[in-house]
Amino acid sequence: MAYDLLIRGGTVVDGTGGPGFAADVAVKDGRIVKIGTVDGEATRTIDATGRVVAPGFIDPHTHYDAQLSWDPLVTPTAWHGITTTVIGNCGVGLAPCRPETRERALWDLINVEAMSREVLEAGITWQWESFGEFMGATLARGSAINLGFLVPLSPLRTYALGSEASERAATAAETDTLCGLLGDALGAGALGFSSSQQPNHVGYNGTPLASRLTSNDEFAALARTVGRHGRGGIEIAVTKKLAHLQDDDVALLELLCEHSGRPVTWLTLLDLNSNPGCAFAAVERAGHLTAKGCFPQTVVRPFMAEADVRNPFMFAPLPAWKAAFNQTVEVQKALYADADFRRTFRADMAEGRSLVRDWNHFELLSADNPDLQPLLGRTVADIAAERGADPCDTFLDLAIADDVNTRFRVAVANSDDANLARMLTDPRIRIGLGDGGAHVDMLCEAGYTTYLLGYWVRERKLMSLERAVQRITSEAAGLFGIRERGLLREGYFADIVVFDAATVGSDRRPHLVADLPAGGKRMIAEARGVDCTVVNGKLVFEHGRHTGALAGMAVN
Repeated sequence: MAYDLLIRGGTVVDGTGGPGFAADVAVKDGRIVKIGTVDGEATRTIDATGRVVAPGFIDPHTHYDAQLSWDPLVTPTAWHGITTTVIGNCGVGLAPCRPETRERALWDLINVEAMSREVLEAGITWQWESFGEFMGATLARGSAINLGFLVPLSPLRTYALGSEASERAATAAETDTLCGLLGDALGAGALGFSSSQQPNHVGYNGTPLASRLTSNDEFAALARTVGRHGRGGIEIAVTKKLAHLQDDDVALLELLCEHSGRPVTWLTLLDLNSNPGCAFAAVERAGHLTAKGCFPQTVVRPFMAEADVRNPFMFAPLPAWKAAFNQTVEVQKALYADADFRRTFRADMAEGRSLVRDWNHFELLSADNPDLQPLLGRTVADIAAERGADPCDTFLDLAIADDVNTRFRVAVANSDDANLARMLTDPRIRIGLGDGGAHVDMLCEAGYTTYLLGYWVRERKLMSLERAVQRITSEAAGLFGIRERGLLREGYFADIVVFDAATVGSDRRPHLVADLPAGGKRMIAEARGVDCTVVNGKLVFEHGRHTGALAGMAVN
């Protein structure tokens, strides 16, 4: 037989968790047709001697819905051996969307995912109204890797309820409409639906993200719609208090599992620096649901964010900060100087209502004002102590002095390597939460697959290479029941990554570049040690360079 692609001489780590073995991998018509000793010729042969040949990695949590309008290469995620990514998470996205509600959809992305309005306006080409049309437009532009399309409930509810979607639950008739729309999307190839209940997720004009108003009756009906379709799954940012799972959160997860009969994955699981051990308490509360295919996701690195008060996502849970969203610089400076605002802010911080409440975890990263340059690298707590001032006042004073351009590095979670190691080896927890395409000027977890293999496997020897590959391939596929991917198996789609176990990795911290539309900035992390990435049998990346192939398709 003449093959399209033949990968010779590598060590196959097939995604099952079993021991690696020497074998060739032959590909024909986008599928793996033989694993073993392969005779015959191929249009393209890759010498994988001394390399690992694994299933393409699967990233279950990204927000590339907008970025795919201008970046078919899906960077930086696709650099890291990832051949499938799931978009439309957290109940926020761009479809379905009527022309008159595009402004609202943009503000949801700006507020929830900390995206730049200038970037979105310059980069998005609106070519859809229905979700099926959004999928079609995205796929027609081409994608280097496969895409799993989740239907986000915020635009879905807005499509059916208009502006009232951010004010109330749906009626029975409106719920039927929502289920019909979801059914149409699933019929077009969508992977499932997503939602968010998190109070820091605010949308247009500081109103709650529309998915937060979803009632249990709506959730049950939508889950049954997914269940009747017989494939896909559900993603939900369920924790109303970050990293803390409460009784009503567990009850909602149970409801989604019961009515859908499909996999459910939930967020956000982090070991907060302000409350060590909270992640394990959350896992204990929901551990019984893993038998039903319900798993949380976590990240593989210390969770460090870069933040500012121009887009104050960090303080979205605090009611007083609602007035700061989507405002001019002058309005924000006046608000931050207001004595009543400051008094409320100090009280909220003292009561622990913020995502991060220890000012020792806020480090001044950058400032345009030359007078502030000597303070770079110091914590807000340290600067406040030197000034003999309250840290909340100091934080706001720094922002005002720099026309709200100051940026801070904030240590949020997972800073204790021992606790993080426990999370990464807990079978009740899944690895994901890459968040690619979102919070792009604050953080970048998109390199988590190569970081896992480099730092946790090679350097720390936390788990075997085979187990790590299983964590980011077949286990990730299972979060949404993605079929015929995540394993190297004859008959499966030929999504393959070839990497050097001795050098694979990515940096602990990302860096900032200005490569977005309208000159927008984002954090990126480059990959090391990834030789080749094959998507549906086509070589897409070779030694970090794009081959020109756009081989991605919708997965289900």
